[in-house]
Order: sequence, then C-alpha cells, then structure tokens
Amino acid sequence: MEAYSVFAEIYDRFMDNIPYEEWGSHVAGVLREHGICSGLVCELGCGTGIMTRYLAGLGYDMIGIDVSEEMLLKAYENGTDNNILYLHQDMRELELYGTVQAVVSVCDSMNYIMTYDDLCLVLKKVNNYLEKDGIFIFDMKTIHFYSKVLADSVQVDNRTDATLIWENHYDNKTGVHDYRLTIYIADEEEKDDGGLYQRYTECHSQKAYGIEEVKRAIEASGMECVAVYDEKTHDAPDEDSDRVYFIAKEAYQEGKYYIR
Repeated sequence: MEAYSVFAEIYDRFMDNIPYEEWGSHVAGVLREHGICSGLVCELGCGTGIMTRYLAGLGYDMIGIDVSEEMLLKAYENGTDNNILYLHQDMRELELYGTVQAVVSVCDSMNYIMTYDDLCLVLKKVNNYLEKDGIFIFDMKTIHFYSKVLADSVQVDNRTDATLIWENHYDNKTGVHDYRLTIYIADEEEKDDGGLYQRYTECHSQKAYGIEEVKRAIEASGMECVAVYDEKTHDAPDEDSDRVYFIAKEAYQEGKYYIR
C-alpha cells in the first residue's frame, strides 16, 4: 500500500505528541532573524497542514506541497481559512508560479529523499524559487536517531478506536530506515460494540544523512549553509542529537532562471 494513504486518515490522532507549536515558534523565529516577517512562504511535505496553518496564522502567505493526495485532502478538511494554496507535487519536481521569500520543511520530510543526487536536486529546485536572500529551513533526523533510538524496535500505540503498530529496521550499511505500519481502525458501525476492526499495512522508508553530507549537498546546490542547529535551539548539534535544523541561504546570481 502506498505510504500515507490510510495512515493519513489517523495521522493527526497519532502524532498528537509532536511539538508542532514549539517547532513553529522556532521556525518563525529563524525567519524573523533573516528579515522575513511576512510574504510568501512554501512548505515542502506539508502533510495535513498543521505547520502550514500555524505559519499562516502568523501572517505569512502559505503554499503547502505534499506528494500524498490523502494527506492534502486532510489538510483541506482541516480548514483553508487563511487562503492557503495546497499543491500536489513531488518535491523533486517542485514547480511554483514564481519566487517565494522562504521555504520550510519539518517533521523529517527531507529524510524521504532517498539518494544524495535527489537531495541535491531538491535543494537546487528550492534555490531556484527563492527570492534574493531567501532561506530554506529544514529539519532531518540524524544517523544517531535511526541507529540508536529507533534501531530495530517495535512500538505500539493503542487508542480507543484505532491501534498503530510501528516496526522499525535500520540498515547501517545503506543508511536506510524502513518501517512497517500496521493499522487497525474500528469499523464505524460497530466500534461502540467492541466489534470489527479493519487492518491496513503501509511501508515507509527514510534515509539517514550525516551533517557534513547535507552541508555538501547545500553547497552543491548553489546555496550557502549558514547554520546547523540542534532541535528547537540555536545550539550546535552533537553526537547525541536526534534531529537537526539546517538553514540554507539563497545564492543570488544575475539572470537566474527557473529549472524545468
């Protein structure tokens, strides 16, 4: 089954432990530090639109992009009061109508880029659509997180009308983390009677990149890596960091053209 198909239906329910507001406050702070207090901002891998709506609430004009139609449908259902534009696109094929002040990507969406070449491609696309002095803020889970924290573990989250079983496997040689989601959702007609549950399975893969490798990809894309932060801070990451934020700045070139 395609990733984020059935899972999209229950994503927000099971991700209620994610500190989106703290992440949003941190991202907005970085934007302001770089003089971006308003204007057009694009989110890559927007999912159900939680961060997109948060930034829209701060006054940014938002574009949300995701490869999953099901996730975008939930984003629409969750409200478009702030005139958010949602686009169904693979970030490797990013195509906007013009330039934007900034691009953001949170919740390890960039870890779904499975090869270094594709990582460079996405970064080049972003650079191409950034206005002069625009920035790209994105987070990534670390090798430490995949290899030491998740590793080969099984996690179970049991809710009233749904259960999620999360089976993890990390390959140290390839840096690829595979996880298999088994989802049990109560039948709407019988959930009050302790009756039937529908069972679904999804398989996801993410890629672990080293910090220096990501910095090289940023430079190869034509952007400048201006900072690398530990999660939600301005501290430098260390060997025990689970998630890091990269701040890449647009490298303006006279006559820069759109990539097609």
